[in-house]
This record gives sequence, C-alpha cells and structure tokens, in this order.
Amino acid sequence: MIGRSVGLLLLTLLAMPSVADGRRPPIANPAIDMEGYLRVALEASDHRERRRLSEDEFIAMRREPGVVVLDARSREKYDELHVAGAVNLSFPDITVESLARLFPDKSTRILIYCNNNFSGAEGPFPTKLPTASLNLSTYIALHSYGYRNVWELGPQIDLAASKLKFEQSEIR
Repeated sequence: MIGRSVGLLLLTLLAMPSVADGRRPPIANPAIDMEGYLRVALEASDHRERRRLSEDEFIAMRREPGVVVLDARSREKYDELHVAGAVNLSFPDITVESLARLFPDKSTRILIYCNNNFSGAEGPFPTKLPTASLNLSTYIALHSYGYRNVWELGPQIDLAASKLKFEQSEIR
C-alpha cells in the first residue's frame, strides 16, 4: 500500500510549476490529468489491497451469479488463451462507452487477471515489469470510472499447475 505521505509528496511535486527543464510552464491539456490520476491511483491502491484473491477464492467467486471475469489483454493474446468464460475488453479500448455497454451496472462484480498472474506460458501471458502489470492499470482505470466491486487474482500461478480452466477463442 502506498503511504499517504508518499502520495502527498507526489501530488506536491506534480503541482509545482516547473517541468523537466525547470524553465518552461506546463502545457495544459484538459483531457489529461496527471494529478487526478495519481489521486485515483492512491485511492484505488488502498481499495485494491482488500480485494486481492487467492486462486481458490477467485474460482469460488466467479461461480456466483452475475460475476464477470474481465481480461484486459490484447485481443490477440486473449484469443490465444484465456480463463474460460472471460470477456475481453482490451485496455486501450476501456472508455466510458465500452464500459457502459459491457457493465451498465457499476455494482457488477468484476474479476480481473493479467499476464503477470501466470508463469510458464510466455506466448499468451508474456511477462510485464511488476510496475507495469496490467492488473494495476486495469484496477485503477475501473476505479476511476466508478466501478468499486472489482476483485483481482493475486498470486502468480504456474499455468500447468493452475486450477483455473482455460480456453482458446475460435479464430474467424
């Protein structure tokens, strides 16, 4: 969990009127909000720590009515191999409209997983840097859009030893 003092330090540094060279004023763009992103990321970080699941908890929760398993990897990687029954919404395609279409009720229980949850399958689940894990980006994005019933597969699991069922998409 990121401490509040570290978060406040980050926000303070971002609020300073300097940029990389220390001379130019920041370039405004109302469609990009780094301070807001960091604020949401800190809030999501606290929320996320209580919503990470073991493999057995993930399997049990996904059996509950109305639960959706979301795979935010690329369509190519999803088609190659994914958790059986998961829906794909590639991270770059997460928007107000796509989320409203897929999850019109923001209280929908959404389970997420990513590349870094699985080892032994570099093709469909290529390793990302831990700080660039898709789980982090996806959790923060969903939190930012107002989804609070998000749960994350926590451990890294050898695909060959996983209790989860996997499937490939039918390639058209």
